[in-house]
Amino acid sequence: MTSSPSSRCLRALVWRRLISPGSEYFELRQQADGWTLAGSVVLAIDGQPYFVDYTVTADAAWGTRDVRVLRRGTGGEELLHLRVDSERRWWKGDTELPHLQGCPDIDLACTPSTNTLPIRRLSLEVGQSADVRAAWIRMPDLSLEVLPQRYTRLAPTRYRYESGGGRFTAEVDIDEHGLVTNYPPGWERVAVSGG
Repeated sequence: MTSSPSSRCLRALVWRRLISPGSEYFELRQQADGWTLAGSVVLAIDGQPYFVDYTVTADAAWGTRDVRVLRRGTGGEELLHLRVDSERRWWKGDTELPHLQGCPDIDLACTPSTNTLPIRRLSLEVGQSADVRAAWIRMPDLSLEVLPQRYTRLAPTRYRYESGGGRFTAEVDIDEHGLVTNYPPGWERVAVSGG
Protein backbone atom coordinates (compact mmCIF):
# COMPACT_ATOMS: atom_id res chain seq x y z
CA MET A 1 0.00 0.00 0.00
CA THR A 2 1.64 3.23 -1.14
CA SER A 3 0.56 6.82 -0.89
CA SER A 4 1.35 9.98 -2.77
CA PRO A 5 3.42 12.60 -0.95
CA SER A 6 0.66 15.14 -1.70
CA SER A 7 -2.03 13.04 0.00
CA ARG A 8 -3.37 13.50 3.52
CA CYS A 9 -4.56 10.60 5.66
CA LEU A 10 -8.00 11.50 7.01
CA ARG A 11 -8.60 8.23 8.83
CA ALA A 12 -6.76 4.99 9.54
CA LEU A 13 -8.61 2.05 11.03
CA VAL A 14 -8.79 -1.68 11.59
CA TRP A 15 -11.84 -3.77 10.80
CA ARG A 16 -12.41 -7.25 12.23
CA ARG A 17 -14.16 -9.80 10.05
CA LEU A 18 -17.11 -11.41 11.83
CA ILE A 19 -18.31 -14.17 9.51
CA SER A 20 -14.92 -15.87 9.28
CA PRO A 21 -11.39 -15.16 10.57
CA GLY A 22 -9.86 -11.99 9.17
CA SER A 23 -9.01 -8.35 9.60
CA GLU A 24 -8.08 -5.27 7.59
CA TYR A 25 -5.84 -2.24 8.02
CA PHE A 26 -7.32 0.65 6.00
CA GLU A 27 -6.56 4.29 5.17
CA LEU A 28 -8.77 6.97 3.63
CA ARG A 29 -6.56 9.57 1.99
CA GLN A 30 -7.47 12.91 0.44
CA GLN A 31 -5.64 13.82 -2.78
CA ALA A 32 -5.54 17.15 -4.58
CA ASP A 33 -8.09 15.87 -7.13
CA GLY A 34 -9.99 13.17 -5.25
CA TRP A 35 -9.74 10.29 -2.80
CA THR A 36 -7.79 7.10 -2.22
CA LEU A 37 -9.07 4.07 -0.32
CA ALA A 38 -6.29 1.62 0.49
CA GLY A 39 -6.29 -1.51 2.58
CA SER A 40 -4.49 -4.72 3.44
CA VAL A 41 -6.80 -7.62 4.23
CA VAL A 42 -5.98 -11.00 5.78
CA LEU A 43 -8.80 -13.52 5.58
CA ALA A 44 -9.75 -17.17 5.38
CA ILE A 45 -12.12 -18.42 2.69
CA ASP A 46 -13.22 -22.05 2.95
CA GLY A 47 -10.30 -22.68 5.31
CA GLN A 48 -7.72 -21.26 2.90
CA PRO A 49 -5.55 -18.22 3.81
CA TYR A 50 -5.54 -15.12 1.61
CA PHE A 51 -3.85 -11.74 1.68
CA VAL A 52 -5.30 -8.86 -0.37
CA ASP A 53 -3.66 -5.48 -0.85
CA TYR A 54 -5.78 -2.94 -2.76
CA THR A 55 -5.95 0.70 -3.75
CA VAL A 56 -9.05 2.42 -5.14
CA THR A 57 -8.73 5.93 -6.55
CA ALA A 58 -11.86 8.06 -6.89
CA ASP A 59 -12.43 11.51 -8.34
CA ALA A 60 -13.61 14.49 -6.28
CA ALA A 61 -17.24 13.34 -6.67
CA TRP A 62 -16.38 9.82 -5.38
CA GLY A 63 -16.65 8.13 -8.79
CA THR A 64 -14.24 5.20 -9.20
CA ARG A 65 -11.31 5.90 -11.53
CA ASP A 66 -8.62 3.28 -10.83
CA VAL A 67 -8.56 -0.05 -8.96
CA ARG A 68 -5.53 -2.19 -8.12
CA VAL A 69 -5.95 -5.48 -6.27
CA LEU A 70 -3.11 -7.85 -5.40
CA ARG A 71 -4.27 -11.22 -4.05
CA ARG A 72 -1.93 -13.82 -2.61
CA GLY A 73 -2.98 -17.30 -1.56
CA THR A 74 -2.25 -20.97 -1.86
CA GLY A 75 -2.75 -20.74 -5.63
CA GLY A 76 -0.09 -18.07 -6.02
CA GLU A 77 -0.35 -14.36 -6.68
CA GLU A 78 -2.68 -12.42 -8.98
CA LEU A 79 -2.81 -8.71 -9.78
CA LEU A 80 -5.95 -7.07 -11.14
CA HIS A 81 -5.77 -3.51 -12.48
CA LEU A 82 -8.90 -1.72 -13.70
CA ARG A 83 -9.39 1.83 -14.87
CA VAL A 84 -12.51 3.82 -15.62
CA ASP A 85 -12.58 6.58 -18.24
CA SER A 86 -14.68 9.76 -18.30
CA GLU A 87 -17.52 7.92 -20.10
CA ARG A 88 -17.64 5.28 -17.33
CA ARG A 89 -16.14 2.64 -19.59
CA TRP A 90 -14.14 0.04 -17.66
CA TRP A 91 -10.81 -1.26 -18.90
CA LYS A 92 -8.55 -4.13 -17.89
CA GLY A 93 -5.28 -3.22 -19.56
CA ASP A 94 -6.17 -2.45 -23.20
CA THR A 95 -9.33 -4.57 -23.07
CA GLU A 96 -12.66 -2.85 -22.55
CA LEU A 97 -15.13 -4.61 -20.24
CA PRO A 98 -18.45 -3.59 -21.83
CA HIS A 99 -20.63 -5.43 -19.29
CA LEU A 100 -19.40 -2.96 -16.62
CA GLN A 101 -20.02 0.21 -18.65
CA GLY A 102 -21.92 2.84 -16.69
CA CYS A 103 -21.05 1.43 -13.25
CA PRO A 104 -19.94 4.35 -11.08
CA ASP A 105 -18.64 2.23 -8.20
CA ILE A 106 -16.35 -0.68 -7.48
CA ASP A 107 -17.40 -3.20 -4.83
CA LEU A 108 -14.53 -5.30 -3.56
CA ALA A 109 -16.01 -8.36 -1.83
CA CYS A 110 -13.28 -8.68 0.81
CA THR A 111 -13.71 -5.24 2.42
CA PRO A 112 -16.44 -2.91 3.70
CA SER A 113 -14.46 0.14 2.53
CA THR A 114 -15.98 0.33 -0.95
CA ASN A 115 -19.45 1.00 0.54
CA THR A 116 -18.05 4.47 1.24
CA LEU A 117 -18.00 5.29 -2.49
CA PRO A 118 -21.79 5.23 -3.15
CA ILE A 119 -22.55 6.55 0.35
CA ARG A 120 -20.45 9.66 -0.26
CA ARG A 121 -21.30 9.99 -3.97
CA LEU A 122 -25.09 9.77 -3.49
CA SER A 123 -25.29 12.10 -0.44
CA LEU A 124 -28.77 10.82 0.39
CA GLU A 125 -30.99 12.62 2.87
CA VAL A 126 -32.54 10.57 5.69
CA GLY A 127 -35.45 8.60 4.21
CA GLN A 128 -34.11 8.68 0.64
CA SER A 129 -33.11 5.60 -1.37
CA ALA A 130 -31.09 5.09 -4.54
CA ASP A 131 -30.35 2.15 -6.83
CA VAL A 132 -26.84 1.72 -8.21
CA ARG A 133 -24.94 -0.76 -10.35
CA ALA A 134 -21.54 -1.68 -8.98
CA ALA A 135 -18.66 -3.53 -10.58
CA TRP A 136 -18.24 -6.39 -8.09
CA ILE A 137 -14.88 -8.10 -7.64
CA ARG A 138 -15.57 -11.53 -6.14
CA MET A 139 -13.16 -13.40 -3.92
CA PRO A 140 -10.98 -15.33 -4.15
CA ASP A 141 -10.93 -15.61 -7.96
CA LEU A 142 -11.14 -11.81 -8.66
CA SER A 143 -13.92 -12.41 -11.18
CA LEU A 144 -15.98 -9.37 -12.21
CA GLU A 145 -19.73 -8.98 -12.52
CA VAL A 146 -22.37 -6.28 -12.22
CA LEU A 147 -24.07 -6.22 -8.82
CA PRO A 148 -27.31 -4.19 -8.53
CA GLN A 149 -27.48 -2.48 -5.13
CA ARG A 150 -29.84 -0.25 -3.19
CA TYR A 151 -28.90 2.20 -0.45
CA THR A 152 -31.49 3.70 1.91
CA ARG A 153 -30.46 6.28 4.49
CA LEU A 154 -32.27 5.33 7.70
CA ALA A 155 -30.59 7.85 10.03
CA PRO A 156 -27.64 10.28 9.83
CA THR A 157 -25.18 7.42 10.48
CA ARG A 158 -27.17 4.35 9.36
CA TYR A 159 -27.96 2.90 5.93
CA ARG A 160 -29.85 -0.15 4.76
CA TYR A 161 -27.84 -1.90 2.06
CA GLU A 162 -29.50 -4.37 -0.32
CA SER A 163 -28.02 -6.35 -3.18
CA GLY A 164 -29.14 -9.03 -5.57
CA GLY A 165 -32.70 -7.71 -5.69
CA GLY A 166 -33.03 -7.85 -1.90
CA ARG A 167 -31.55 -11.34 -1.48
CA PHE A 168 -28.97 -9.76 0.84
CA THR A 169 -29.85 -6.97 3.28
CA ALA A 170 -27.83 -5.36 6.06
CA GLU A 171 -28.05 -2.26 8.22
CA VAL A 172 -24.71 -0.51 8.12
CA ASP A 173 -23.45 2.09 10.61
CA ILE A 174 -20.96 4.71 9.41
CA ASP A 175 -18.83 7.53 10.81
CA GLU A 176 -18.60 11.15 9.65
CA HIS A 177 -16.36 10.15 6.72
CA GLY A 178 -18.87 7.58 5.45
CA LEU A 179 -16.67 4.69 6.63
CA VAL A 180 -18.27 1.58 8.08
CA THR A 181 -18.20 1.18 11.86
CA ASN A 182 -20.50 -1.85 12.02
CA TYR A 183 -21.71 -4.05 9.15
CA PRO A 184 -23.39 -7.20 10.48
CA PRO A 185 -22.89 -10.00 9.75
CA GLY A 186 -19.62 -9.06 8.04
CA TRP A 187 -17.39 -6.50 9.76
CA GLU A 188 -16.90 -4.24 12.77
CA ARG A 189 -14.39 -1.46 13.39
CA VAL A 190 -12.09 -2.23 16.30
CA ALA A 191 -9.50 0.58 16.11
CA VAL A 192 -9.41 4.07 14.58
CA SER A 193 -7.14 7.10 14.39
CA GLY A 194 -7.08 10.33 12.42
CA GLY A 195 -9.28 13.39 12.17
